[in-house]
Amino acid sequence: MANEFTHVLTHPMLQHHLTMMRKKETETRTFRDLLRHTGRMIAMEVLRDLSLTTETIETPLEPMESPVIAGPRPCLVSILRAGNGLLDGMLDMVPEARVAFVGMYRDHDTLLPVEYYFKAPDRLAERVTVVVDPMLATGGTAAAAVTRMKDAGAGDIRFACLLAAPEGVATLHAAHPELPIFTVAIDRQLNEKGYILPGLGDAGDRIYGTV
Repeated sequence: MANEFTHVLTHPMLQHHLTMMRKKETETRTFRDLLRHTGRMIAMEVLRDLSLTTETIETPLEPMESPVIAGPRPCLVSILRAGNGLLDGMLDMVPEARVAFVGMYRDHDTLLPVEYYFKAPDRLAERVTVVVDPMLATGGTAAAAVTRMKDAGAGDIRFACLLAAPEGVATLHAAHPELPIFTVAIDRQLNEKGYILPGLGDAGDRIYGTV
């Protein structure tokens, strides 16, 4: 279920890339490359409201006042392991960003998140923080990761994914009603194992060629 905090990104190239990634015959390298390209485009949308200031620079012809990002650089938060697939593309677009890692996996029996690793930069309260994971399925892991970042001091938090299920959107907004969600599509539903339908399979397996 979407609401005013859920942003479905409809750029034709994003939609095209997603279709290519959905195809079961798409090979690992191609899937990874497409996800990286998609990450770059998602970063443009998620960070379009960053504050700017100006600094004096020298062009080859003359000095000028030119815009630059104000304040501490954004923090991109990868939910391991699949989050790294989107992270790489977003870092291509924002190479100055700081990076946090939240190691969480979804228990296949309980479908609840289990944390095994956490590392984040300083000054989180001053940074725009973007939590990234290709799939928003049940929403439990995403909600726990956002809670973890809040506990670490982050304030301005957004969540970015490639694909979401209505159940995951509802769970994430129930836990964090103010959180903006950015996704390329919201699919029909979850199956009994917590996978998105029609989906694209397990994103981590498809990124890294594991089964």
